[in-house]
Amino acid sequence: MQTLNYSNQCVVISGAASGIGKGLAQAFASQGADLVLLDRNAEALQVVARQLAEHSSAAANRIRSFCVDLADDAEVLRCADWLHADGMPVDVLINNAGMELPTPLIDDQPMANQRWQAQLDNNVVSMVRLTRALLPLLRDGGSVINQASIWGLSAVAGFSAYCASKHAVIGLTRSLAWELGSRRIRVNAVCPGWVGTDAAMASLRVMAQASGRSEEQELAQVLAGQVIPELLTPAQLAGTFLFLGSPLSQAITGQALVVSHGEVMH
Repeated sequence: MQTLNYSNQCVVISGAASGIGKGLAQAFASQGADLVLLDRNAEALQVVARQLAEHSSAAANRIRSFCVDLADDAEVLRCADWLHADGMPVDVLINNAGMELPTPLIDDQPMANQRWQAQLDNNVVSMVRLTRALLPLLRDGGSVINQASIWGLSAVAGFSAYCASKHAVIGLTRSLAWELGSRRIRVNAVCPGWVGTDAAMASLRVMAQASGRSEEQELAQVLAGQVIPELLTPAQLAGTFLFLGSPLSQAITGQALVVSHGEVMH
């Protein structure tokens, strides 16, 4: 029976400086992976990399970080060149970076359309940009894991750009699974429910304002829609990523796995 042993495996994680990305970095480090952590927040990224390098269970791991804006073609190519010069092929690519901001249709503020478009660029186009740049470094038989959302399978008022972007991520995942299947590279998406991150709690505040409920009431409403009425943690979510990155999931590709405490049953 194969196990989750990531020794001598190189895992690239975008959006690794906070939230889910930070939790994923911690989880893969604990399983022995060599990590390449990407984020545009240089200061926060350095803190995470240093913490992982100092952690006893990650002491033998190789932890590298690269500050990169995934919206910039030149920066992403520099990142790919840096990895190529480093000489280590990529076994797992986790496209986690993204943003979650409200985009109500009735919006009379300047640049409303540009903000809508920017969210798709950030959540989808940047994912394509990084995957394309790192494709020559991905081992045959490797794994690409894209961060989607339960809102990529459902929807909520006031967040149309985010919902559209996560629907697009699932479509992208399925298309790339076909495109990369000849190299046995598996491409899957993970669709988290409500994770107790700063970004999710910011969205909860917006929803509470729109509904006229308090944040506590809004959270209770959200949790009432789950079979297990608890917020997810990044550590709980990480198990699905560890599975999808390992040979245990070698027959799974083109799938959108829901991790939502039963809020969405897909």
